[in-house]
Amino acid sequence: MDAAAEETIDVREQSLTEVRPGPARLPRQQPGTAAGGRGRLASFLVPLLVSTALGLWGISRHDTMWRDESVTYQVAHRSVFDLVGLLDSADAVHGLYYLLMHALFGVWEGGLLTLRIPSVLATAVSAGCVGLVACRLAGVRAGLLSGVVFCVLPEVQMYAQEGRSYALVCAFVAFATYVLARALTGASRPLWAVYGAALLLACWLHEFAVLALLGHGAAVAHASVSRAVRRAWTAAAAVVVAAVAPLAVFSMGQSAQVSWIGSPKPGEWLEIAAVAVLALLCARRLSKHRAPALPHGPLLRRLALPLALAPTAALLLASLHEPVYVDRYVLYVNVGLALLVGAAADAVLADPRTSFPPRTRVGRRIALSTLIGGLVLALLPVTLQMRTPDSRKDDLAAIAEAVERVSGRGDGLVFTPARRREWKLSYAESYDGLADLALKRSPEASGTLQGEEHSAPEIRRRMLSATRIVVLSDPPDQPEDAVGQELTKREVLRHHFERCARTRVKGAQVTLYARPGACGPPS
Repeated sequence: MDAAAEETIDVREQSLTEVRPGPARLPRQQPGTAAGGRGRLASFLVPLLVSTALGLWGISRHDTMWRDESVTYQVAHRSVFDLVGLLDSADAVHGLYYLLMHALFGVWEGGLLTLRIPSVLATAVSAGCVGLVACRLAGVRAGLLSGVVFCVLPEVQMYAQEGRSYALVCAFVAFATYVLARALTGASRPLWAVYGAALLLACWLHEFAVLALLGHGAAVAHASVSRAVRRAWTAAAAVVVAAVAPLAVFSMGQSAQVSWIGSPKPGEWLEIAAVAVLALLCARRLSKHRAPALPHGPLLRRLALPLALAPTAALLLASLHEPVYVDRYVLYVNVGLALLVGAAADAVLADPRTSFPPRTRVGRRIALSTLIGGLVLALLPVTLQMRTPDSRKDDLAAIAEAVERVSGRGDGLVFTPARRREWKLSYAESYDGLADLALKRSPEASGTLQGEEHSAPEIRRRMLSATRIVVLSDPPDQPEDAVGQELTKREVLRHHFERCARTRVKGAQVTLYARPGACGPPS
């Protein structure tokens, strides 16, 4: 139990009864007050277990993956030498994550389960850390609410079952946030090295984790702490920035890889605005909540609000120069959002001016369970949808099935754009017997993600030598690449072939082209 809670005496109760000589009795711990050891354990374990259960539920997603997960799967199965060679030309920002996944697949070849289980566990740790932060700053009930809110947020559920680095980044940021909360509310000197190491690992997993420093710095600037504490945080932050700077500079040379990023669409702007409004409303509610037994309560608002908003705002500002905003790059903003929502819900439950807070322990537990259950049920449609292939940008298994239906042995195969060759790599057996007309060297041989293609004239020659070509392309609403090879592919198809059949599946088009009069079954 914190010192502030130990000094809280129920004066009203003492005035009605005769107090015998001896040590003063401490009041019974209430759900919304500062936490003891059991409260902290519950605030960590309950969200962790809820998150683990949600993460394992439907983890196979109908035994399919999408293209980014396929990249992870393919790169992790390369040799260390080939993997390091790849990072020299592509995906350096994900290098540490690929090495970790390579090591994991080396000891456990579990397919999709091996691919996704690190994200499940990382999200569970994140949920536990969110619970601990809220518990330390706002009490046990706030810890439970914040942790569970984090578990059920749609974006968190999505990347909890994703074979990419973002959940791991979020876990390290969440842990660093907990360490920071401890450092700002107690003895801090031994904690700064732990804080810096956690945040540095997050940045090495994805460099945009450095934007968490914006939220943390705002909390330090507004916290009631000594200059020594502020200097210690500044030193830790400087070390993190200096250590991640070489990776950031090197990865800038690979910026062409993210040229596909565009400005946020109207739906994304609506989502960004909704999150910001929700965060601000919760922060406003917390600013009106005063709990004498929770002296660190205001720190939660000062820590969570900038963490929820600042990283997204920074990416949007940077996008004025060149689009770089993708929601998963700053997945950890959900840590701040969950803290705000959970603590605000706790403040509503604890407010004596409302008619809601029950007076009995059983009533409080029923109210808390009802609140959590209602939140879970409200998000159930989204929760179910997240466990289907339709929740991702494409469905590699469905694409492979479509190719099998329209193709015949000896047909040509063309990917436009070339980076969509990733659709084939993890489902290669469905493409057996097809000739990849544009491919010059395989991904492994060329040290690239999707292989090296022939020059435009050679692609033209090879396409014209084919009678039938199966073309895999983006949906019609996507922009077309204007490089020479892609222009040649489209020009040859337009002038020398006719479209025989087209199948649209999630995130892709599978089209069979043939020479005039050759649209029938292959001979």
